[in-house]
Amino acid sequence: MTDAADPDLPRGIALAWGVAANPQRGPKREMSVERIVEAAVEIADAEGLGAVSMAAVAARLGFTPMSLYRYVTAKDDLVLLMQEEATGLPSEDATSAGGWREQLTALYGEQVQMYLHHPWVLDIPISGSPVTPNSAAWMDAGLRALSETPLTHGERLAVVLMVTGTSRWTGTVLAGYARTERERGLRGHDITLQEDALYRALISAEAYPELREAIDAGVFLEETDPFLFNLERSLDGVAAYMDRVRAEGRAPRTPWVQLHDAEILDDKKYREAQKAVRTAEKALRDARKIERQAARDAHERRARHRGDA
Repeated sequence: MTDAADPDLPRGIALAWGVAANPQRGPKREMSVERIVEAAVEIADAEGLGAVSMAAVAARLGFTPMSLYRYVTAKDDLVLLMQEEATGLPSEDATSAGGWREQLTALYGEQVQMYLHHPWVLDIPISGSPVTPNSAAWMDAGLRALSETPLTHGERLAVVLMVTGTSRWTGTVLAGYARTERERGLRGHDITLQEDALYRALISAEAYPELREAIDAGVFLEETDPFLFNLERSLDGVAAYMDRVRAEGRAPRTPWVQLHDAEILDDKKYREAQKAVRTAEKALRDARKIERQAARDAHERRARHRGDA
């Protein structure tokens, strides 16, 4: 509990929580924040986030843009409310799926489906944690799944962030493939076959031995879910950590080092180390470029030799 004064809520957050003052008068009774957000989500679902503007939403509703500003005063607020609407609430099935692992896995699956239904949400820049009712409900559901574990509150939140981060990355990849399917008129399996063929044509054992071995093993044609595998192995690690805490207690934790801290960035040795890392990375890129060219030359010489023979 702190003695800090209640913060002044930004307009968008106040609208999300239903505590913003309504306009004194509106153009028509049919206009409302809910209708504005619903129309904006419909536009984004059909045409993407870039198609959403106050003018486009107003036209869809049959009003003037100025009419909308009486309800939603900025596009940033509208986007926040759109994200809140698209996020929705976790289902009862997910929040009662079983133990903590089953619940977190179910929440992950529902979040991925949300990104597939509303892929434009992935285009909203992350500028902080959206302090809105639905977003809070997802966070609360994740923390509740871990409430009977030996994890501290901070550790529980870290696990929830891991799950949400994994779901966002999965959603990013799957939504990208879904968009490719729509635009190119291809099925997902056809895209996979094309990618596998490209890898087989371009990746040589001389230049990329481990990758070529994986290609030959059919790794790009496997039907297993690599994203769910990542989540499950991460949860394995969480479970092992819980067991260790129960058996040995909790070891001291290293504080989070803020690399953007002004004191660090102003440190001469730190800047020199950054410069050395960039130089080394460039040298490594150049060396790999030479290695790839040498491998291609060797491959061509062998091909000519076989042709001459």
